[in-house]
Amino acid sequence: MTNSRTLFSIQSPTNASFSSHFTLKTPSKLQQQSFPSKLNFKKLRFSTFKVRCCPQQTPQNQNPTSALISILRIIPDWADRIQEEGMKKKRSLYTHESWMQHRSSLRHVRHLFSSLNSRVILSLVPPVIAFTSVAVVIASYNSAVSMHWLPELFPVLRASPLPYQLTAPALALLLVFRTEASYSRFETGKKAWTKVIAGTNDFARQVIACVDKSDAVLKAALLQYIMAFPVALKCHITYGSDIASDLKNLLEADDLAVVLSSKHRPRCIIGFISQCLQSLHLEGTKLTQLESKISCFHEGIGVCEQLAGIPIPLSYTRLTSRFLVLWHLTLPIILWDDCHWIVVPATFISAASLFCIEEVGVLIEEPFPMLALDELCQLVHDNIQESMANEKKIQERLSAKRKRRFSEHSQNGWPTS
Repeated sequence: MTNSRTLFSIQSPTNASFSSHFTLKTPSKLQQQSFPSKLNFKKLRFSTFKVRCCPQQTPQNQNPTSALISILRIIPDWADRIQEEGMKKKRSLYTHESWMQHRSSLRHVRHLFSSLNSRVILSLVPPVIAFTSVAVVIASYNSAVSMHWLPELFPVLRASPLPYQLTAPALALLLVFRTEASYSRFETGKKAWTKVIAGTNDFARQVIACVDKSDAVLKAALLQYIMAFPVALKCHITYGSDIASDLKNLLEADDLAVVLSSKHRPRCIIGFISQCLQSLHLEGTKLTQLESKISCFHEGIGVCEQLAGIPIPLSYTRLTSRFLVLWHLTLPIILWDDCHWIVVPATFISAASLFCIEEVGVLIEEPFPMLALDELCQLVHDNIQESMANEKKIQERLSAKRKRRFSEHSQNGWPTS
């Protein structure tokens, strides 16, 4: 009977991934001296089995179809990468100088020369190149047939323009409704953030005015939580945000750890605000008035999560995309009789124009990357900090006016002449 430790054999039914028969034997005593332990021999035996069973894939084993697909995806992947980098770019609020440049009479020239820097235009490179190439192929084929370079059984690809004249209004309505729906979402997101920013400023103003000096520590903490809420909401609805870095200078380390461990960071900060309000020494009416301001925070969270999680109905988006694709695939055939080789620039211009409108609708469908949320949050922080700094100065000025008014009256209560 052969010892199981002396011989180890594997029989394979196929030759697809490893040899049909191979044997691993225990090394001799002289060979065992080069192995410091049994563990090394086990590792070697496992690695040998892995190499024999799972050979590395060589370029010769690659599927030609996969290689062709990877080559064709170079330009689309490049365009998508530029588009995603543009989505992460921080927007800025307009100043007076920005508005002057925006309405300048030279804006058309500036926009024309900056076309190659536009992520909207660069993202259209793959479809425009594809449809222009189709137009070149169809024009070349029709020219070859017209010059009798091909057998007579090959017909010239031409069609009546009447179907396009009938369907052009439908395509226009699809693009208009698609853009209108996307801009409506953008407007809703802007209004939601306007309410959040206004509610945050109003909440902080009432805390500064209502909370006494006896609760100075809780008052400062409450204002920090109020300033942190817009930042947490911004990080909650935008992809790639670093909430730990954004809240590092707003919250203490222990509070920040609790917020980061929470699944829903904005609601966690609302919890801090609610508990802090309950700990203040406030009258019932003032407490109720301050707690009512939290409702605008919940409303902002609801609207933002709805916009971020629910897109325009996908059937509508797919219908617009399919309509545009079929339109431009058949456009060279429709225009051949009237334009001949001009179908190539005509297809290029049509694809660049119509797909650009559709691309803008897709971009503004997600409104939050289009808004200057970082600057809005920073503006809230600066406004609250300024209000806190001016609180003492305002109180001193009012006290001085009260004393001066009291000193202007005589002892019998009548004002002096």
